[in-house]
Amino acid sequence: MDAVSAQTEPSAPRPRVSARLAAIAESATLAVDAKAKALKAAGRPVIGFGAGEPDFPTPSYIVDAAVAAAKDPANHRYTPAAGLPALREAIAAKTLRDSGYEVAPSSVLVTNGGKQAVYQAFAAIVDPGDEVLLPAPYWTTYPEAVRLAGGVPVEVFAGVEQDYLVTVEQLEAARTPRTKVLLFCSPSNPTGSVYSPEQTAAIGRWALEHGIWVITDEIYEHLTYDHSVFTPIVRVVPELADTTIVLNGVAKTYAMTGWRVGWMIGPKDVIAAATNLQSHLTSNVANVSQRAAIAAVSGDLAAVEEMRFAFDRRRRTIVEMLGAIDGVTIPAPQGAFYVYPSVEGVLGRTIRGVTPRTSAELAALILDEVEVAVVPGEAFGPSGYLRLSYALADEDLVEGVGRIQKLLSEAG
Repeated sequence: MDAVSAQTEPSAPRPRVSARLAAIAESATLAVDAKAKALKAAGRPVIGFGAGEPDFPTPSYIVDAAVAAAKDPANHRYTPAAGLPALREAIAAKTLRDSGYEVAPSSVLVTNGGKQAVYQAFAAIVDPGDEVLLPAPYWTTYPEAVRLAGGVPVEVFAGVEQDYLVTVEQLEAARTPRTKVLLFCSPSNPTGSVYSPEQTAAIGRWALEHGIWVITDEIYEHLTYDHSVFTPIVRVVPELADTTIVLNGVAKTYAMTGWRVGWMIGPKDVIAAATNLQSHLTSNVANVSQRAAIAAVSGDLAAVEEMRFAFDRRRRTIVEMLGAIDGVTIPAPQGAFYVYPSVEGVLGRTIRGVTPRTSAELAALILDEVEVAVVPGEAFGPSGYLRLSYALADEDLVEGVGRIQKLLSEAG
């Protein structure tokens, strides 16, 4: 082939979507929730246990603050990318009140919901090839955010026999010279498990000893039950402050999922880098939402306690009902608003002519046969589990789990 022919030879078509984005998995929890809502809109009596979203309205005093803010022309303009100074100061004060240690407002970055904080935290400290230890079961967004940053998620699995809590020994076995970060989430999504103060301190000391960064997701801090308590890792290991990024937000605590206000707290150089990224990515969070968040984090926790009481009631109901199903093993969650039963004892048994071999197949069967939407374990790690959110009305919870009970009682 001559040079002229080579130049005119058609080249192979290039992919339309970047490899970086094509490799991202869809959020399984949002996909299940969207499917349930679509079926409901079509007139089907679907009950959804998919989304981690409180069913309560945002407390009225927070809404009132937003209404007043919307009428103020100052909130109709751009404001600092890092967040309103008043909100950053309120978050610093709230951290001292709830977590027991001081942070400077300059160490706070206000983000468009907790997910942006997750993405920016990994983007700020992870380089291509860095390994991130990811205790599993994990929230479905974590590994995708790690990969977007060029990192390598390394799963460290703890099963039902460990109450889904990883040990220092497991983390140490997974550590390599490329380990840069540990993701820590307590109370946990998806399991509802809570690390004790002693376990949290041991993991924090291990991370400090080996120079490993900690990204700690504390968005369920106010939702604990029985005798469990939320333990901020920086409070029990203060020396970690210079290598820890704290993620949080108003969504779960104050029933504000739609307001889209989260934040990250960390060393000033890291927060400055993440702020620079956000200035190009989204700029400031909506000012009306920020003003609402000021009211939320500055107010007392009376409304939060009312919601927590209702979640606790639902928690006990769903644990009792699921635990009565043959083949289902379910530790009582100590935090958040999720249960994570093992259904390995159900898999391989025939139900209405179908023999599910994976939790994904079982979740599909449950939706098809009794119109109940649950999220399969594959979204959070290994197969063999289901996640159900109990942040829904009591009557819907009882009806939905009752349908599952009836279906699985037919397993042969």
